[in-house]
Amino acid sequence: MSLPLEQRATDDGLLFRLTTAHTSPRTCGVPAGRLPAAPPAPGEQYRFHFDMTKCIGCRCCEVACAEQNNNPAGINWRQVGEIEGGTYPYTNRFYLSMGCNHCLEPSCLTGCPVDAYNKNAVTGLVLHSADACIGCQYCTWNCPYGVPQYNPERGVVGKCDMCHNRLSDGDEPACVGACPEGAIQIETVNIADWALEYKDSANAPGLPSADYTVSTTRITLPGKLPELEKADINRIRPEQPHWSLVAMTVLTQLSAGAFGSLWLLAIFAETAASRWAASEAVGVGLLALSASVLHLGRPVHALRALKMWKRSWLSREVLMFTLFALSAAVYAAMLWLEMPGTAALGAVTSFFGAAGVLSSAFIYLVPARPAWNSKYTVAEFGLAAIQLGALFAAGVGNAGRIVIWIAVAGSAAQLLTQASKLLWLARSGDFELNATSRLLAGVLERAFLARLVLLALGGILLPLAGFPLAALTVAIAGELLGRYLFFVSVVPKSQALSFFSMRPAA
Repeated sequence: MSLPLEQRATDDGLLFRLTTAHTSPRTCGVPAGRLPAAPPAPGEQYRFHFDMTKCIGCRCCEVACAEQNNNPAGINWRQVGEIEGGTYPYTNRFYLSMGCNHCLEPSCLTGCPVDAYNKNAVTGLVLHSADACIGCQYCTWNCPYGVPQYNPERGVVGKCDMCHNRLSDGDEPACVGACPEGAIQIETVNIADWALEYKDSANAPGLPSADYTVSTTRITLPGKLPELEKADINRIRPEQPHWSLVAMTVLTQLSAGAFGSLWLLAIFAETAASRWAASEAVGVGLLALSASVLHLGRPVHALRALKMWKRSWLSREVLMFTLFALSAAVYAAMLWLEMPGTAALGAVTSFFGAAGVLSSAFIYLVPARPAWNSKYTVAEFGLAAIQLGALFAAGVGNAGRIVIWIAVAGSAAQLLTQASKLLWLARSGDFELNATSRLLAGVLERAFLARLVLLALGGILLPLAGFPLAALTVAIAGELLGRYLFFVSVVPKSQALSFFSMRPAA
């Protein structure tokens, strides 16, 4: 595949600097074996080699990395974890020092809506551009190793780049130079060969499977290993709630469902769509889109999220809801003016709304967060749109009895979905899925029960009793609580940390 002229010029210049750096006298001070003798040849790339038999857990690499990159406390682009096992008195403890794995199939790159990541053609390093980043944090959900980390002070994500500027100058990365035992080294690897053999050398206790992204880090393990597990395996805690996304997802689903309900009523029940209901649904949608911007670290650059619509579900969500908002506004205006073609535009608006809800659901179908990565996410989002949309049409638009039964059916299906999902989580042999069920049945139990009560009350009892507006209010509260639980109860795939570490919630 040919590269653009600008990229070839940049890569050729980097290759020249790498070649001269590897033959420069300045490399004489680098301990033998910590840097490769030559830069990567065509078909090769740089990678880390971590020797677990040498690591003593001193964390010099963590400190050196933080100082090199001027990171605040709590943000470590290289992290040292503890893994342990055995039975007293025959116990073992080892340490796992990991930066970015510069994967062959980097999930941070494929999901980024603004193309802030690139895999360098010469070195193979996965590099991140802080200038392009908008701080959406989608990459922090995609990476199973928790490598990209959001920096709230800067409003952008950052990650290990193997100190590529130091490498191009012939210097070792900060972590390599700081390790007193020589446990971290830089190597070159043949990409085609590694793609066939990585399972033998890239996997280790305390790490998610290398299959997710084809990690290139080579790990030397001790000879005879007992059954080892993360030292922090039982430190399960809720993740961050992402309140702006809680509001955005629920309100966009309400708005999309409302337009769908009003349009279907106008077509099949021959009931004129309420002008006020359509106008208010537009307002709800615009409020939701405004709330979504608050999630970004750099909201002024929000429109950049449209860039990668061919690849990123987040970009597609932004595109679909933008088109939905525009067509919904025109549709509401046409209702007030009684213009011809309103029904056709209603169909287009409903399509964009449904596509936006579906795109929202697919954002969260990422293997690094198993509780999200299931059919239940799509069902939850879709049923919320049906339930809230029908209740909005009944409570605000004074629609007929038929929408009440649609709302009741959607709510009953949502209750069944919640019960089925909890049973699936509890029965799973996957640690992360089972841990999510323990959160919902433990520290989040009251919130989960309240969510079910609000769902039954607002979605079934109040509508059937003839109080659609009260039902809508209660149902919105129930869905907001449910979406809060969706975010805080997920247990991500992650590498081992120390027992006393506080894992940064993404």
